[in-house]
Amino acid sequence: MACLKLGSRADVFRKQGQDWYCTTGLPSDITVVVGEQSFHLHKFPLLSKSGLLERLIREKIEKGEDSCAIDLSDIPGGAKAFELAARFCYGVKFELTSSNVVHLRCASEYLEMTEEIAEGNLIAQTENFLTQTVLKSWKDSIKALHTCDDVIDLAEKLQVVKKCIDSVATKSSTDPDVFGWPVAQYGGPTQSPGGSFLWNGISTGARPRNCSSDWWYDDVSCLSLPLYKKVISAMEYRGVNQDIIVGSLNHYAKRRLPGLNRRKSISDVSNCLSVSTLTAMPSEEEQRYLLEEIDRLLPFQRGVTSCKLLFGLLRTAIFLKASSSCMSNLERRIGLQLDKATLEDLLITNMSESIEMLYDVDCVHRILDHFLAMDQETGGASPGIGEDGHLLASPSLLPITMVAKLIDGYLAEVAPDANLKLPKFRSLAAAIPDYARPIDDGLYRAVDIYLKAHPHLSESEKEELCRVMDCQKLSLEACTHAAQNERLPLRVIVQVLFFEQLQLRSSIAECLMISENLEGGSRQLGMPTSSEQHRGGGGWPLAARENQALREGMDGMKQRVAELEKECSTMREEIARLGRSRSTGKSRLFSLGAKPQICSTAKDAAPAKAATSSDDDKLAVVKADATPRLKLSRHKKNLSIEA
Repeated sequence: MACLKLGSRADVFRKQGQDWYCTTGLPSDITVVVGEQSFHLHKFPLLSKSGLLERLIREKIEKGEDSCAIDLSDIPGGAKAFELAARFCYGVKFELTSSNVVHLRCASEYLEMTEEIAEGNLIAQTENFLTQTVLKSWKDSIKALHTCDDVIDLAEKLQVVKKCIDSVATKSSTDPDVFGWPVAQYGGPTQSPGGSFLWNGISTGARPRNCSSDWWYDDVSCLSLPLYKKVISAMEYRGVNQDIIVGSLNHYAKRRLPGLNRRKSISDVSNCLSVSTLTAMPSEEEQRYLLEEIDRLLPFQRGVTSCKLLFGLLRTAIFLKASSSCMSNLERRIGLQLDKATLEDLLITNMSESIEMLYDVDCVHRILDHFLAMDQETGGASPGIGEDGHLLASPSLLPITMVAKLIDGYLAEVAPDANLKLPKFRSLAAAIPDYARPIDDGLYRAVDIYLKAHPHLSESEKEELCRVMDCQKLSLEACTHAAQNERLPLRVIVQVLFFEQLQLRSSIAECLMISENLEGGSRQLGMPTSSEQHRGGGGWPLAARENQALREGMDGMKQRVAELEKECSTMREEIARLGRSRSTGKSRLFSLGAKPQICSTAKDAAPAKAATSSDDDKLAVVKADATPRLKLSRHKKNLSIEA
């Protein structure tokens, strides 16, 4: 730390309790009171340096007062600053440092210690030391700026705060090696002016490591919020990168808001709170004000601030009951980059006393609405449809597809909550557009977990919940699980089985078409041309090898077709068994011998009609159900003809 030694006389000041005495051998003729401390001094040394004390002493003499007592309780810097100023007046030795130069500069201005009173007075001494020494060093600039809080009004009037902030803002975006700052103040060895390390005063020629862009975060975080805001504003004015500024805000918030460190280890928390341990823990009101100010300082731009920091600030804002505008801003910031969030980020604990849910689903829903609104504003739209009827993939769909997957995972995580109502669950699931989910397996998993955790739902409520899924977008594994899932409504199971059979029929048709093309191609390749025979049959071995490879491929296709037909027959048996088990438990509306006709062929439909009972009640049920079955049979017949 830089220092300047002033004065030449030995120390003549001593303290007894709250009183200071000057041991010069002469009785004191003036008493200066500063707060609770009293200074028993002499008039001549003081009035020879201070214009204010000269005027006050003259007024006392003109009034004829016997006791000369002056109250200077409002002096900037308090008793400590006046003590140093008195030492300067007496010419006593003391050190001018970056820790006391601001207080002395303000105290000397208050005492009017100008060059008109005496040459080389305290104003000139402090101003020169501040400009030529303190502001050229990073550490000294930070220390001087840190001491401005106690005298902020006068320091700003004297441009001391502005000079320190300009120095800090300029040096924060510059490599420390450029200024030749000693690495010793960072805990390392001393450097030579050329930048190489010194060992016993001898240059080793080794170059120090380059500092990262966040080397100044710790030093700046010790500043009070008003001064820190001024530093950040000065950096933005000088064009410092937004990522660096956000990193500093993140570091500052973690040092000042204990709630942001609740997921850190004990060692990390102790490091982050090292500054707070020196002072009292900030109150909730102070933390709330700090949080709202940090929210105003954060740039409102996508991708600049990390989602982890934003979610941490949002959780802290909810806990501290910050203003609605602050929480709305944080939710909107998160919504701009929701595709970069993780499932752990979304698990926000519910703090509301009126709602008994474990997680704050409403907050996540609002964040999702902000993302969808942003997606529409930035040109996000539903994908196009190709000639084959399939959705056309687009790079612009990647963010919303990732968000859909994230929300499906979140729904599965909150589904076991017994207090989560069906409308909230269904509303959040239905908020995602259909085109954002290329496959509904994740949504099906969440619906299944919700049905398991809420077994008392009625059949109509289950059907309403399952409408958020598209059975045509389930994978084969999900269809197989859904077909055997007793928690699903019967209508949904029938739809799953129907669409699964359609997929199997389509797969079989494609396999047969491919195999026919391969057989036709192999017959053409199996006949050597006359030119090849004329050349001595050189092309025949090649054609034979290709023919053998094609036959092996065709055999594999036939085996696959056989496996698919076997799976189809197994599904038919499963449908028949499921129909019998469901019909038995529903007031025996169907006869025990009836078989579902969804997956049967047209030939199986006639015996099913002939086997109906002559009972009136059963006949009514069969007639009521005949129309949809006949439509399904005709549809399947058309599919089999096309295949």
